[in-house]
Amino acid sequence: MPKSKTRKKAVYTPPQKAQTVKVSPRWLAPVMVACWIIGIAWIAIYYIAPSVPGISTLANWNLLIGFGLIIVGVILSTKWR
Repeated sequence: MPKSKTRKKAVYTPPQKAQTVKVSPRWLAPVMVACWIIGIAWIAIYYIAPSVPGISTLANWNLLIGFGLIIVGVILSTKWR
């Protein structure tokens, strides 16, 4: 049986790079969760007790504020490592 040919050149191996692990800032996770909770609470309070003095003057803008806080929390969650 014939012998298989051996490789004459060495196989290329790329140079090793130092792996850098990205770490999110310490404030990111608490702010993200706080935005979610405050946004949900804002909308819930608007529906449960719409006659609260600060909330009743904003009328339907309360929904925009609540959903805005939730969206900020979602945007922050994309930065979390």
